[in-house]
Amino acid sequence: MTTEPPAVRSSRLRLGPLVAVMFFTVSGGPFGLEGLVGSVGPGVALLLLVATPLLYSVPETLLVGELASMLPAEGGYYQWVKRAFGRFWGFWNGWLSWTYSLLDMAIYPVLLIQYLSFFLPGLGWLERWIVALAMIWGATWLNLRGTRVVGTASGWFVAAVLAPFAVLAAVAVARWFGQPATPFPVTPFHAAGTSFLGALGIGVSQSIWNYSGWDNASTIGGEIDQASATYPRALARALPLVTVVYLLTIVPVLALTDWTTWTDGAWPGLARAVVGGWLGVWVALAGMLSAFALFNALLLVYSRIPLVLAQDGLLPAALARTDARGTPRNAVLVSALVYSGFALLPFGGLLAGDVLLYTAALGLEFAALIRLRRAEPALRGVFRIAAAGGARRGPGARRAEPGDRVAGRGGGGAARGGGAAGVSGVAGAPGDGPGRRALTSPPCGPRESRAT
Repeated sequence: MTTEPPAVRSSRLRLGPLVAVMFFTVSGGPFGLEGLVGSVGPGVALLLLVATPLLYSVPETLLVGELASMLPAEGGYYQWVKRAFGRFWGFWNGWLSWTYSLLDMAIYPVLLIQYLSFFLPGLGWLERWIVALAMIWGATWLNLRGTRVVGTASGWFVAAVLAPFAVLAAVAVARWFGQPATPFPVTPFHAAGTSFLGALGIGVSQSIWNYSGWDNASTIGGEIDQASATYPRALARALPLVTVVYLLTIVPVLALTDWTTWTDGAWPGLARAVVGGWLGVWVALAGMLSAFALFNALLLVYSRIPLVLAQDGLLPAALARTDARGTPRNAVLVSALVYSGFALLPFGGLLAGDVLLYTAALGLEFAALIRLRRAEPALRGVFRIAAAGGARRGPGARRAEPGDRVAGRGGGGAARGGGAAGVSGVAGAPGDGPGRRALTSPPCGPRESRAT
């Protein structure tokens, strides 16, 4: 059995920081949803915000929860596909993921500048790029300090980003209930000049983008404490959090404002209209912080893709080097350099390309789960999706053990079980006692959406 250096062991993410990282690798708050309402209309927007987590995110979190519990290795989804289909498809999954990360990471400097324009309108191209570089390299500095630092910072960022929206939602709900004549904001159901199906088509990619990415944090599976049990538990907390944040902020504010004013970057103006100018300033600052926190958390998870590709000999060996805390410094730095070149690409085109490439990668992961269930039925982690009629653990079933190889030839990373195999939910993690409640339902049962 391999003994980990104390610095690596102490830098592992626990449940709370993992939920915070997951929140920012999926959502980051309701920023970016203003444009959805304005482009498709109130009714279609609310329909998408309710239907997307149920029809898209719940299945995704169940899929990801089982795979992450089955093979909680560094590299996450890359390792899952490699084990199921071999190095060739693992390589292409890694590159596909890396490609969509280039588009995804270019979005967040655009979002930060969108909210910065509330304070400094009329920034030129050069000024915007300088701001983007400051954001990128600030997040890089934080990432170089280690995974646990990023996780702890993300927890504080969650609180800071959601605080002004808690005030906004509370005031909006009180005002809405104080005006009994104000209807539920679903009219017009779709925007003028569009049909229902047309509005649905316009909004679906943006809605999916705000509710997807549940597999992102799987790439740090080797840096999560008791990952086989912790990752599904984090999904089970993050999905409801994201969904509730979206609905509790959008519905009451939409009931009190003109839906045609809902455009990209409109949250500060909406907060000013509902509560006052001081809250508009606070929301604008939160928007900038959210964009930074999104980039920071995603840099953490995306930088592990070149790391594991290099460990498998598919990229230069220098990218596989890690420091005493297990941080892949070279992979983080190279990632930041590449993202700096992609900053400030047009936002609209980025979203469509991002969702398309991500969906293709997710399809490979779904196929990997089916293949692994058939080829290695005894391989399972703490969480497992119940099969029709109720899954059963047969006499030959076993957990993923430390000696298991995550891939065939040259595969790196160990698959760790970390607890008794679950049948239809997350069983108690090792060390659970009477004082700790075991989660026995699937991660999305009772995010969640972007998985109690």
